[in-house]
Amino acid sequence: MNRFPLWKYILIAIVLLVSALYTLPNFYGEVPAVQIASTRAAIKTDATLLQQVEDELKAQNIPYTGAFLDANSVKVKFASNDIQLKAKDALQARFGDGYSVALNLLSASPAWLSAIGAKPMYLGLDLRGGVYFLMQVDMAAALDKAADRYNNDLRSQLREQKIRYSGINRVGQTVELSFADAATRAQAEQYIDKNFPDLLLTETAADGSFKLVASLRPEAQTRTQEFAVQQNITTLRNRVNELGVAEPIIQQQGVDRVVVQLPGVQDTAKAKEILGRTATLEIRLVDDEHDITAALQGQIPFGDDLYTDRSGQPLLVKKNVVLTGDYITDASPGFDQQSGQAAVHVNLDSRGARIFKDVTRDNVGKRMAILLIEKGKTEVITAPVIREEIGGGRVQITGMDSTQEASDVALLLRAGALAAPMNIVEERTVGPSLGADNIKKGFHSNLWGFAAVALFMIVYYRVFGVFSTTALAINGLLLVALLSMMQATLTLPGLAGIALTLGMAIDANVLINERIREELRNGNSPQAAIHAGYDRAWGTILDSNVTTLIAGIALFWLGSGPVRGFAVVLCLGILTSMFSAVTVSRAMVNLTYGRTARLAKVSI
Repeated sequence: MNRFPLWKYILIAIVLLVSALYTLPNFYGEVPAVQIASTRAAIKTDATLLQQVEDELKAQNIPYTGAFLDANSVKVKFASNDIQLKAKDALQARFGDGYSVALNLLSASPAWLSAIGAKPMYLGLDLRGGVYFLMQVDMAAALDKAADRYNNDLRSQLREQKIRYSGINRVGQTVELSFADAATRAQAEQYIDKNFPDLLLTETAADGSFKLVASLRPEAQTRTQEFAVQQNITTLRNRVNELGVAEPIIQQQGVDRVVVQLPGVQDTAKAKEILGRTATLEIRLVDDEHDITAALQGQIPFGDDLYTDRSGQPLLVKKNVVLTGDYITDASPGFDQQSGQAAVHVNLDSRGARIFKDVTRDNVGKRMAILLIEKGKTEVITAPVIREEIGGGRVQITGMDSTQEASDVALLLRAGALAAPMNIVEERTVGPSLGADNIKKGFHSNLWGFAAVALFMIVYYRVFGVFSTTALAINGLLLVALLSMMQATLTLPGLAGIALTLGMAIDANVLINERIREELRNGNSPQAAIHAGYDRAWGTILDSNVTTLIAGIALFWLGSGPVRGFAVVLCLGILTSMFSAVTVSRAMVNLTYGRTARLAKVSI
């Protein structure tokens, strides 16, 4: 009656083993580390860099406990903070150009745990310390920028279509077009309606001129504002990588605000400097007329700059900039149709397209250098020969080493500049000592809460109280394992969610134990009472947990930031508690009492 098939015990054992393995890294703590990451898209972070880092540390006689390569950086662990600082200085001197060398904290868990993907949960700002910014996007500036773009586009497009106008000016967030007669205005209106669907046109007549007022449609305004926020988030996320932050939190809050949390960063000025970074593109003509040998000896011609391309060949590039990244409206990774190599496809606005068309027409047979500028460092990505006039405003940049680099360069060009200005409306710094104090208090609150519940259950329900307490501990193990597998960021609200989950999880065992007691009082045998207690309490347990789960989903859906973190822990805790309170506790009961056919009594 009260026995599980063998496969159920095996399943429970596997779940407990996996949970224990993935919970273990959280108990090893953190050790000092140094993170080396590329700050330029053209420089790859690979096994070669890892080997160079290890060779440099060995040459400087700096001991380290481990070094490994992850997706975007090389990380090296050390035994103490003093060794960490010494290593940072040595690596900064060796890799300062093109690389970011940042202090970090990494898990001290052994390599065999990392090999199976077992990693600790990240700690949020309130538990680890760091810098918090609340930034507001200037939506009016975003709409002004869009109006400026349409002002230039309409001017060039009408000129190309030979539609005469007497004036085009931006007035606030609208564009005002003036015409000499109604027929020309009607012709322009028809063309704009067809080619600029986001614009709403209104006819006016004043001072003997016929005017059109073009404004963004409401849905286009909303789309422009949403794009500004999302591109700014992408830009900020790309920039904070240089800080070496293990798990930065950059997310939208409300309509026009962005929250930036940088755990582990204490230098507010440095964080502001990084958030203000830009990366842009310059297109210049190559000077093939002067002798490159003389330039290498220091005799650089007036009006030229000397650079080195990716193949290591010196290159004289004219200082006169043909185009800059300000003319870029979009950039996306792709492939060159002729060679099949990775490339970046860049879209220029109307003014940039016209300039590029004129330059390529006048310089057929000459070379054009495409330069990427980051943090004052200039790199020649490619220098192709201009074969023919290029119109249409779409430019292809080849010379990429890989598809990943094409994606990185496209991201830098697309998100190198903010889509709209941002103002810091709130900033604060949380010290590491305060974070450690929060961890200590949160851990103790969970520990003492668990101890109080365990004491009550054991005193009141005896052996069944032991089963319930063990199931509750396993529930905590399952919850921490799930959060670790998800690489969730643990914050104070998350700790509160764990405490609440442990307190609520015992309800299911209370329902089961009281139902068993009731069945025994009604004269049922112990085996029948155990079976009926678990069977009949299940419906009530399911109903109560589903209603709480609905509330948790609503919190996650409608909330933001800390509220969503609390909701995630709550929902996961409900799922793990249903498994531990019903399946795990019954497995223990079955192993203890289920093998006795004529059971005289149970300790409940």
